[in-house]
Order: sequence, then C-alpha cells, then structure tokens
Amino acid sequence: MKKKKITALLTAFAMTAALATGCGSSEDTQEPASDAAPAGEEASAEESTEEAAPSGDAEAVTIWYYWETEGHQVALDQVIQEYNASQDKYEVTAKYVPFADFKKQLSIGASADELPDIAILDSPDHASYVEMGIFEDLTGKFDVSSYYEGTVNSCTVDGKLYGVPFGVNCLALYYNEDMLKEAGCEVPTTWDELKDTAKKLTKDNVTGLALCSVQNEEGTFNFVPWLWSTGAGSYDINNENGIRALTFIQDLVNEGVMSKECINWTQGDVMNQFIAGNVAMMENGPWQIPTMQAEAPDLNWKVTLLPKDSEYSSVLGGENYAVINGRNVDGALDFLTYATSEEKVKFMMDKFGYISADKTIAESQFEADSPYQPFVEELNYAMPRGPLAEWPSVSDAISLAFNQVITGTASPEDAAAEAQTTIDGIVK
Repeated sequence: MKKKKITALLTAFAMTAALATGCGSSEDTQEPASDAAPAGEEASAEESTEEAAPSGDAEAVTIWYYWETEGHQVALDQVIQEYNASQDKYEVTAKYVPFADFKKQLSIGASADELPDIAILDSPDHASYVEMGIFEDLTGKFDVSSYYEGTVNSCTVDGKLYGVPFGVNCLALYYNEDMLKEAGCEVPTTWDELKDTAKKLTKDNVTGLALCSVQNEEGTFNFVPWLWSTGAGSYDINNENGIRALTFIQDLVNEGVMSKECINWTQGDVMNQFIAGNVAMMENGPWQIPTMQAEAPDLNWKVTLLPKDSEYSSVLGGENYAVINGRNVDGALDFLTYATSEEKVKFMMDKFGYISADKTIAESQFEADSPYQPFVEELNYAMPRGPLAEWPSVSDAISLAFNQVITGTASPEDAAAEAQTTIDGIVK
C-alpha cells in the first residue's frame, strides 16, 4: 500500500468536509433511539466531552468521537464510567471533536504526536486514516470472526485489520401496508415486481416509490445498493450491469412512479413524504424508526429487503473503533474488550438506534416482529463504501451519474461513461 505523507493529507483534510451518511452526523440522516439519560445518571453532554487526568496510578486511555447528540454522549459516558469502576489499571476519558474538524484534528495530532488512544469514526473514512499510518494493526489481536463481513471489510486494508466495527445500519424498503392491500399488491422482491407495484400504487398525489437522490454522498449511499444488485462494483459502472442500474432508476422517473423531486430530498425528507402519505414505498434506514413511531403512531407500515436484480444488496453505514499505534494499545484493547461485550453493546445500540456489528449479538437484539429485524437480515447483503482513501471523489462521480439520469441531462450510457472516466483517473 502506497503511504501518503501526513503533511499532504493535512492539507487535503483541512479542505474537505466529508458527509457521514446513516452514521449520526446529520439530523436528516440519523435519529437516536433515545436521548434520555439512563436512570440514575446525571452526566451531561458537556461533562462527557472533558478529558480528565487519571487518578492514582491508573494509566490514561483517551477516546475521541464526533457525536453531537447528547443521548449518544451520555450512553458512551455510562459505559466508560462502568468500565473505570470495574478495574483500577486504566482510566478512560472521552473527548468530543466536531465532525467537520475530526480529520483535521487527527492529522494535526499525528504531526504533533498528540493523538488519542481510540478514535470512533465514520466507516467510509477508515481507509483514509489507515493511509496516514496512525492506526494499530489489530490482526490477530482482536477477534472479529463473528462480525458481519461488510463491517470487517470497512476497516480492513491490504488484508490487515485496522479497526473494530462499532455499530451499523443499512438500507431497506419501507412500505405502506394499507396502500399495498388496497391496490391488491404483494410485497415486491424483484426489480420487475417493484416497478409493477409502484405503478399500481401511483395515483392522485401519491407516487409509488421514493429514495434520496441528492447529488452528494447521501445520494450515492442510496444508489449503490441498486448498482451492486446487478453485480456491478463501485469502480466499474460503465458496463452492462452499471448501465442497467442507471436505466432502472431513469425508468422509474420517466414512468412517473418516482418523483423527480427526489433529487432535492434528503433521507429525512423522504421519510416525511412517506409519513404524509405522499409516497407508498421508500428506501430508508433504521434510524428513521423512532421518529416514525413517535410522529405517525397510526400509520400502518412495514419493512422488507430491498428488491433485487440478480442478487440482494444493501449499503453499510455506521462507525468503527480504531486504536492509535504508539499510544496505550494495551489499555485501548482492554476497554474495547469490555465495550464490545453483549451487555454493553446492546445497551449502546438501544440508545443509539443502531444494530450491533457483531452478528451473534444482532441476531438476538430485537424481537421477531420488530421493525428493526428486516435490517438485521439485510445486513447479510450489505457492503461498505470503499474502503478507499479517495472514496469521496469516487462517490462524487457516482452521485453525478445518478443525478444526471434522473434529471434527463444524460443517457444512462453517457452518464456511465463519464463516471467511469473520472473513477479510472482516481483508482488506476
């Protein structure tokens, strides 16, 4: 793997603001399961962001994270306090670093030798940090054999493990059960069935399907499951499979079963259209469930796998832990062993509205009839974006092609060819 100089990355990171999709950094794309502090806890978000000196002879272990939501911060703080009380060799503290500054602070810290021991970061960004050479190789040091393959791939570079998946999410298909029943439709499982069902559900002011199609990482996040379902990869869009995916989306718009307004709708906007009854089916993530249950308690909806072309597919969102090399590696691993136990994982996932990255925990995380359960099944087909240090540039090319076919400014063939030229200049 070719190593890039930290000074060059410092400049690049300072100029680039990454968008975290489905990972909690955007109010439109992530809602916590609960913002309430656990019973008996009075820690505030402000208190949880302060790094404290270790007491006595305990070795310090510091964590950096970017979550703004107080419920996230309080949940992490509770696990930290319980860990500190469970032993006296290490003392963990956590510090909040704004998402927009996270890359910059890590790159500055690498130059100044002022880094934390653990960083919690957005999974698509993992490879870019690995390129900096600041992460400990955890191969053989932490067992991830029970974790979803896609989550492990998100923190694996050149066959080496550079992180531990934290919590995950993906995309699936929500549908209005009353609308499907009224139209005499079964739940679609294939692209042909989806298009046919969407046509039957489109009438008056209702469109059959909606998915976020904005021209940025959020749009890419929503399009790549359709691309991957054909068998195409992220880096080979200009072929029969990639063109078929773009054509399918274009046909949905041209046939009136998906509104062209989707180019302006975030995932939160799509959810609002679904709640309002203007959309019968939508592609979205599990982070919307708490909001839908609170704001539309009488709406009759369910979730199923995204319909497939040649194979089922979804996209992985979420975060990973990473251990900084040259820091307190033993202390970091000791805390991660504690924090990834079933009890602590279930506690944090419940507070975050996430699904455990550990498959054995996820499979018992929810009741069989829970709306989260289809997302657990979907994770078996979910893949990460990248991992690639230059993923943001690849994502820009994909979302542009996606946007062009929706707006009609390019044919699927031309959009795919243009995207491929850009992607080839990045990865070859």
